[in-house]
Amino acid sequence: MNNKLQLQSRLVAMNFLQFAAWGAYLTSMGGYLFATGNPGIIGWFYSIQGIVSIFMPALMGIVADRWIRAERLLSICHLLAGALMIAAGYYGLTAGEGMNAWTLFTLYSLSVAFYMPTLALTNSVAFTALTKAGLDTVKDFPPIRVFGTVGFICTMVAVDLLGFQHTAMQFVVSGGISLLLGLYAPTLPTCPTSDSKESKSLVDALGLRAFALFKEKKMAIFFIFSFLLGLQLQISNGFANGYISSFADIPAFADTFGAKHANMLISLSQISETLCILLIPFVLGRFGIKRVMMIAMAGWVLRFGLFGTGDPGPGVWMFIVSCIVYGVAFDFFNISGALYVDKNTDASITSSAQGLFMLMTNGLGATFGSLAAQAVVDKYVNSQTDPLLVVEGWHTSWFIFAGYALVVLVLFTLIFKEKN
Repeated sequence: MNNKLQLQSRLVAMNFLQFAAWGAYLTSMGGYLFATGNPGIIGWFYSIQGIVSIFMPALMGIVADRWIRAERLLSICHLLAGALMIAAGYYGLTAGEGMNAWTLFTLYSLSVAFYMPTLALTNSVAFTALTKAGLDTVKDFPPIRVFGTVGFICTMVAVDLLGFQHTAMQFVVSGGISLLLGLYAPTLPTCPTSDSKESKSLVDALGLRAFALFKEKKMAIFFIFSFLLGLQLQISNGFANGYISSFADIPAFADTFGAKHANMLISLSQISETLCILLIPFVLGRFGIKRVMMIAMAGWVLRFGLFGTGDPGPGVWMFIVSCIVYGVAFDFFNISGALYVDKNTDASITSSAQGLFMLMTNGLGATFGSLAAQAVVDKYVNSQTDPLLVVEGWHTSWFIFAGYALVVLVLFTLIFKEKN
């Protein structure tokens, strides 16, 4: 029992630090770029995460399988990601008004390129360690993984309370946590590389064999809708902080809690996400995959629509409800979608199929979605200078996002067929 608790505690620490590094900037970076006069580049900062997710996790996965043990590669990636993120923060802090946003973007992108593969590497370390200890990954991993979301929330709130949500110090905090995990990772249980002498083709190594699933009509439809829904995943991460903070320029809202502490308000979304994970088994068993996916899509409509009608004053309840709904929108789609893929693909390509699902959502979907959202915000928000017109432009943008989500919901309801 003591050995089990010790192992779980070590994996909890790993997951906490893994997502704490991400939470330090993911929801506040957009607010920082707005505050420094660089709102037109926000979409690129968020889309680069999707771009590197298309190839870097697969490449690092090959390295971990063949040459460098996963826990050591996790350490190397975090040390590089942390050093580069601190460099980005240092540049942002010292450059002042003369900061070149593209120089910051370059340093940030290089950091993200090494960070994104660690999301998969931490899972590999955890699954290998739990399996070697004779534990059930399905039963024992979720309680460990939930501490990752706890870490994410903790740094979101800390960055807000420390006054870093609109400064480059958020990157320094993130980089420092990555360095800490980079030093801690080599002490984790070992993950041996494969001793198989069988050589795989590049197609197999990168998991591209799963693209054959597009030959099946039902799977092709599912993956297309995964992409369409994935377009929405990073919109609120990228623009919610800047939107809520913009109310501070209007005297009637300047002293409201939300306008001053947008990140703390947004953190309710992650708290809701943590709790909604527990509902998945119940709702899937009761409603089935199609209805659960429809609930998720309806959640996105409400998420964006309530953002467009709320404010940090009398309408703050709409922001709060929007954050609560986010847990349903995010979890019901991502987790139930992954389960659908698992149940409808051959065991020989299960991992590749899951990779394809992630590619369509967090890779291609999130990339194009961030850039499309940037175009909308440029047209209706960044073109305005009067604070009232800026907020009005934000409302229009959120209603456009909600309208898009509604169209996807209607098309999915009409087109997607679920077999009993």
